[in-house]
Amino acid sequence: MTAMHRVLVVDDDTEIRETMIEVLEEAGYQAVGASNGAQALAQLRAPEDRWCVVLLDLMMPVMDGRTFRAEQLQDPELSPIPVVIVSAMSDVDQAAEELQVAAHVTKPFPLRDLVQIVDRFCPRAA
Repeated sequence: MTAMHRVLVVDDDTEIRETMIEVLEEAGYQAVGASNGAQALAQLRAPEDRWCVVLLDLMMPVMDGRTFRAEQLQDPELSPIPVVIVSAMSDVDQAAEELQVAAHVTKPFPLRDLVQIVDRFCPRAA
């Protein structure tokens, strides 16, 4: 699987994370989960892994989405990877602007929208 089809799903809610992974895999993507920002950074920094987009929740234990994004932007290897905020926060629009992310969506949302969002950043697997 090439980097063009790999999606990192970062959410502390196991059910939400696994549902998003399942939907993306059914659409032809390779999706991997992380339950917090620290795990996500470790995944992104693994030398054998390349990613086309990160789907990021903001409210998580250990390392929240804001801290993850700040760390990501400080790393020249990781900063080009687009981030899409996926959050239930009421001010997700403002957070997206502050964090300079590629896109955002407010939970809950139709799962078909998830695939459409990822399609914007990653070509589908053949």
